[in-house]
Amino acid sequence: MREQKSPVELTVSEPELGRRLDLFLAGEAADLTRSRVQKLIEDGRVKVNDLVCTDKNYRVRTNDRISCFLPDLTEPSTLPEEIPLKIVFEDRDLLVINKSRQMVVHPAPGHSSGTLVNALLHHCRDLSGIGGVMRPGIVHRLDKDTSGLLIVAKNDKTHNSLSSQLKSRLLKRMYLTLVCGRVKPKVGRIEAPVGRHPQNRKKMAVITGGREAVTRYRVLKDFGQISLLQLKLETGRTHQIRVHLAQIGYPVVGDFVYGPGGCAGLPPELLFTHALHAYRLSFVHPGSKEALTFSASPPPEFQALLHYLAKGF
Repeated sequence: MREQKSPVELTVSEPELGRRLDLFLAGEAADLTRSRVQKLIEDGRVKVNDLVCTDKNYRVRTNDRISCFLPDLTEPSTLPEEIPLKIVFEDRDLLVINKSRQMVVHPAPGHSSGTLVNALLHHCRDLSGIGGVMRPGIVHRLDKDTSGLLIVAKNDKTHNSLSSQLKSRLLKRMYLTLVCGRVKPKVGRIEAPVGRHPQNRKKMAVITGGREAVTRYRVLKDFGQISLLQLKLETGRTHQIRVHLAQIGYPVVGDFVYGPGGCAGLPPELLFTHALHAYRLSFVHPGSKEALTFSASPPPEFQALLHYLAKGF
């Protein structure tokens, strides 16, 4: 098999001592899922100190050199589809997309078509292959019902740079959300490990032994029984914002998975699933080295809810 000239290369630091190889790689390589890492290990594409390691249970040691060789990009089974995209920025290296609320990012059971990946395959001739054939070019994700900004890489060099910025927290993501309750304190930092829910595998939860997760928030507007928050992600775990806010007692409005969905007195017709929008994105362009910032207003249904609250909830 051919190996990429530039493998993913990592060195184990002391805090990671004793961690399983697959968990270490999935945690440190922002663009690799645990299931994909396990397949790469099984296929002999992971080396520890220059020796192939096919044992996902290997416990890493301080200063171990981990190399992960990604396979050559293959023709995707996902078909291109002519789906309109809200493109905020595009050049030869990347795109910034304003994802609509109901669009799924990549194909999954129950969503084999109509996804962002289907649309991107039609729009772009080439995309980075690092994310795998099921999600080419995808550097970070947004949940299906979360709207807002996300980056797509057109080549591997750009993808690697953006993934590194994501891991080192140089790629900054800001969100707006409406939550149930009058949030106190007005400015805060939520630090609680997030992992798969022990009873419901479709959900995430704050659990002992979960992955580090940190969310910062600031109250922008107090509507009494509902608060408008600005959020900054320091990490990017699945469902992190929704899980963290529910954990501290302020579930996202419209979130029927981690909260009651509605808030007392709020008309049901205004609920449009969870009120969460990725409104600002900042990063350094991998090619030009220019610091870029993009913003996108919340979708009409989010703004309609804000208008209703402003009139006197």
